[in-house]
Amino acid sequence: MDYTRLGNTGLRVSRLCLGCLAYGTPGVGPQTWSLSEEESRPFIKKALEAGINFFDTANTYSFGVSEEILGRAVRDFARRDDVVIATKVGLPMHPGPNGTGLSRKAIMAEIDASLKRLGTDYIDLYQTHRWDYTTPIEETVEALHDVVKSGKARYVGASSMFAWQFSKALYVARENGWTAFVTMQNQLNLLYREEEREMLPLCEDRAIGVLPWSPLARGRLSRAPSDTLVSARDAQDAYGHGLFKNTITADRKVIEAVGVIAEKRGLPYAQVALAWVLQKKPVVAPVVGATKLNHLNDALAALDVRLDHEEIALLEEPYVSHDVAAFF
Repeated sequence: MDYTRLGNTGLRVSRLCLGCLAYGTPGVGPQTWSLSEEESRPFIKKALEAGINFFDTANTYSFGVSEEILGRAVRDFARRDDVVIATKVGLPMHPGPNGTGLSRKAIMAEIDASLKRLGTDYIDLYQTHRWDYTTPIEETVEALHDVVKSGKARYVGASSMFAWQFSKALYVARENGWTAFVTMQNQLNLLYREEEREMLPLCEDRAIGVLPWSPLARGRLSRAPSDTLVSARDAQDAYGHGLFKNTITADRKVIEAVGVIAEKRGLPYAQVALAWVLQKKPVVAPVVGATKLNHLNDALAALDVRLDHEEIALLEEPYVSHDVAAFF
């Protein structure tokens, strides 16, 4: 396993991050296709055995159950200080006017709840899940700063938003001497490259580590476009369908390009598509999901795939502009 610095920090993380969205309570919450704890634990164990030391979850994943599963697995299979745990705050957790968002009240309540569920006294990377339009960014950034200074988190990061919003957050932190954001977790894959326009250049300029979510576009880049087989997740993933519903024709050409290289190399589609993400700057570690053993095997194998300039050009040429998706 290769390790790299997390943005402009001294923390070293594996080039792959295991995403724990799929580990929770089957049939409950927005992730109805989640695996049970018994089904989830082998993936976390295998990731650790392969040298993956970086794990990403969120308080809202199965409404906290994902954090509980990850926390118990880390205690059983690893030494806490050898593992980098990332979680998120900001999406709805309970009914009521303060059950969501990035107010000081919400952040202070949710950090303690996440620590309890994870069974740890600190979180390595605490991330805002989306931009909160109802809370002043100064309030959010100062609250995150206080979380770090209290020892409850080591670093702070953010997830999908407009580049101007992230730039504002970085500016507010710098001007006030508050803890700076060190990562951006955003959607980046061969079917959605809008982040290349503003966000990736901003992150590269500010030495921000990028942690792409959905690097295989919800599995669309892992199989031929003519393949009609769908997973349980794909069949129930209304959110994922919404991300790509208007670009099916254009996306098909990109997937076909992945197939050309996959056939030429004798590799699965997933390894080719993930190799492209791994070579993008300033990507630190794609957040990969795994609900089948081959998902994790393909992700690990992709670390050894190096695409040349001609192959990258072939993969990128069919892309057409997409509407901004996953945040607004």
